[in-house]
Amino acid sequence: MLWLALHLPCLPLEVFPDLPSPSAIIDRERVIVADRAAVSAGVVAGKRLAEARALLPDLAVRQRAVEREQAALKRLACWAGSFTSEVCCLAQSMLLLEVAASLRLFGGAAKLFEGVVAGCAAQGHLPQAALAPTPLAAQWLAIGGDDRTCCALDELPQRLGGLPLSVLALAPGDEARLASFGARSLADLLRLPRAGLARRLGTGLVADLARALGDLPDPRQRFVFPELFAERLELPLQAEQASALGWAARRLIDALCGWLAARGGGVSECVFEFRHESGARQRPATVLALGFAGATRDAERMSHVLGERLQRLHLPAAVECIGLRAGAPAALVGHSRSLFVERGEGAGDESMAGLLERLQARLGDDGVHALSAVAEHRPENAWRRVAAAPLTGEKSPPSPFLAPATRNSSGGPRPLCMLAQPQALRELAGRPQCGGPLRLLAGPERIESGWWDAAEPDALGDVCRDYFVAISRRDEWLWIFRSQAGWFLHGVFA
Repeated sequence: MLWLALHLPCLPLEVFPDLPSPSAIIDRERVIVADRAAVSAGVVAGKRLAEARALLPDLAVRQRAVEREQAALKRLACWAGSFTSEVCCLAQSMLLLEVAASLRLFGGAAKLFEGVVAGCAAQGHLPQAALAPTPLAAQWLAIGGDDRTCCALDELPQRLGGLPLSVLALAPGDEARLASFGARSLADLLRLPRAGLARRLGTGLVADLARALGDLPDPRQRFVFPELFAERLELPLQAEQASALGWAARRLIDALCGWLAARGGGVSECVFEFRHESGARQRPATVLALGFAGATRDAERMSHVLGERLQRLHLPAAVECIGLRAGAPAALVGHSRSLFVERGEGAGDESMAGLLERLQARLGDDGVHALSAVAEHRPENAWRRVAAAPLTGEKSPPSPFLAPATRNSSGGPRPLCMLAQPQALRELAGRPQCGGPLRLLAGPERIESGWWDAAEPDALGDVCRDYFVAISRRDEWLWIFRSQAGWFLHGVFA
């Protein structure tokens, strides 16, 4: 096993993004954590609030909100699902990720470590991270600020030996007793006889040392990813323009994609809620639903669609909180890739689906459609518009742009481009004209009847036409017909 620990010492402060600097979080009239400006003025953890106020009269203070911290840790655990499904949430503002099975996927321990730390920072948290073969060793290294990767058990005694005893979070009496033994670091502690240490300080500390070094098993309770995704994020400043919401919404999208990766699925729709500032005229949240051409967990695709929609979104009031929810994940369709395609190069179907999603976001759902063939012999009635892709849970057609077609039983050629209305052609010496005389290549193909809808409004009715494939002087292949009214152009072959 290989454990990556993310220690978040500033989490109580980070859950209040709107708190101005200098600021501090207190609990029972004592400072829990302070920002850099406050620390530089002498406001440190453990100081009484009155003393902190004396040092910084303009210090912004908030009471610790454990519920917010737990919600932020849960959102970060969902985000971590992009790297591994083996995630543990610890009460002391820490995440543990078991990443041994993810090393090859992310290019080795060093690259995985850098990616996790950078991603955590992008989520708005500044972690102290460590990588070690045992979970307790990773915790202690992270708390001690040792971010050098450690992948072998035989390296642990040396690496842990450089840590201070404060990483153990011992009771003050036990720490003082160890100091009386001459122990100032974990290296000093590891040199002491285990039996004597157990008699003087109890078996718990000795067992912790054995677990940290890998001599005893250390099972950890895994984080249970929720059945449905529903997260929210407070904004540091109120946003009055929809385009300014993209950076915060991307954090929620990354958390959603991590949750989907851990659940092994994707979503075809997710819903954003932009909650407006509270006041005398409280407005309902602005709801923005994003639909995709198929189930996906690609954060870039989701962000592109969101960006297009935000450009056309009007906010009735400033936004102070963003929420994102999604239903149960759906199975992702597998894709075959070429042996020589580089990773990251999208397959054709995925590229077309992404293009379709962006067109729908920019032009609206009614501005993009697909064509479907209909079992009808009259050309005007042989096709109909259908939705280009489902925006809910309906089963999508094989291609996002062409619905299943009905085979042409007549076997005659049909052009891809059909005119909305047949265009009348001149006739000269018995030959149809279109920029000059046309040369008939194939035909005639008789298409007639339709009496059954002759009395219906806007219906085509009864027809009797002889269709030909013709070529013009400009080498255009045309589909024309002759009826009692004369010659008509009805389509153009590609």
